Amino acid sequence: MIFKLAWRNIWRNKRRSYLTIASIMFAVILAIFMRSVQLGSYENMIENSVRFYTGHIQIHQKGYWDDKVIDNSMALDSHLLGTLHQIEGVTDVVPRVESFILSAYGTKTRGSLIMGIDPIAEDGLTGLKDKLVEGEYLNIDDKAVLISEGLAKYLRMGIGDTLVLLGQGYHGSSAAAIYPIKGIVKFPVKVQNDQSVFLPVAEAQWLFDAADLLTSVSIMVDQVDRVEGVNQTIKSQVDLETLEVMDWQELTPELLQAIEIDNLSSKFMLYILYLVIGFGMLGTFMMMTAERQYEFGVMISIGMSRLKMQIVIALEMLMMTFLALFIGISITLPFLIHLHNNPVKLTGDMAVAAENKGVEALLRFSLNPELFLNQAWAIFFMAFLLGFYPIRSIQKLKPVKAMRGE
Repeated sequence: MIFKLAWRNIWRNKRRSYLTIASIMFAVILAIFMRSVQLGSYENMIENSVRFYTGHIQIHQKGYWDDKVIDNSMALDSHLLGTLHQIEGVTDVVPRVESFILSAYGTKTRGSLIMGIDPIAEDGLTGLKDKLVEGEYLNIDDKAVLISEGLAKYLRMGIGDTLVLLGQGYHGSSAAAIYPIKGIVKFPVKVQNDQSVFLPVAEAQWLFDAADLLTSVSIMVDQVDRVEGVNQTIKSQVDLETLEVMDWQELTPELLQAIEIDNLSSKFMLYILYLVIGFGMLGTFMMMTAERQYEFGVMISIGMSRLKMQIVIALEMLMMTFLALFIGISITLPFLIHLHNNPVKLTGDMAVAAENKGVEALLRFSLNPELFLNQAWAIFFMAFLLGFYPIRSIQKLKPVKAMRGE
């Protein structure tokens, strides 16, 4: 009976109810969009770090991550690499030989990151083949290189030109070779685009005189929440006296710290938004309470208890809040799905700022379920707190004065 009465009360004055529902609904839409952009940017930063370079898990020779030199390479047999492929949840196992070397062409030189890769496995992890803008992709037995677009422009090289590589190999040996340019790849991150050279892993082992050695093995997992389990399984299968197994959080602690710091400021802005939203909701609740003083006075005068009336009003608040949340999320969800699948490409200074931070110049939107649950709980909590205003007004109401409009 009380539930039915509350429902009818909502639609007895439709304009007032529409106004209240609309104020809460716009608050929900604003809060969800704001938080979705924030979480989407964090997901973009993590995805860039994991997908473009580290993978979810890496295996190295112990000490390599602190001192990334070719001398800290490791010997991994093919049996262990095959075993890694068989672990449930593992989607890609990518062996690499990485070092820094001097790249030269004509009178120009630049220090470069050289990566010996398995072309097929690397493409599975980083989508390297899709970044090809000129020439052809590498084959496993090629004696040629891919270079990044920024490096090619600096050295003024094109397809078919010969790149000179000069550096230090394994245990002090000389690393010197010349390779034709087979293809040019373009990366969205400036640092990566200005200094990368790729060649087949066997050719890199020959160049650095590091036969059968690898500097790292990157591993991708199908779901982020399975990374910890896969990490423990790998640790149980390798010799931890000589090898180190690190997940993406250990590999990129500075990224996590940057996200945590930025998240604190984002939450502060969100709390300010909640404060603004709360005052808006309080205004509509006060207006509704003032408009119904006469009604409250009449109902109490004819015998309705104050407690029942307060319960009815509380139910009205909760129903309108629920309706506003349902409509707000229903309106927001299709837009967020579209923007999640089609991120907005940044241009101008915003694009430059993003690339300087080492992330793609994209504005991503998150669809994390917690995003909707947290906003729903926050709005419900505010409605619950603000609902005490009309309840308190009823408790203090003087029926005669209310009916006289005093």
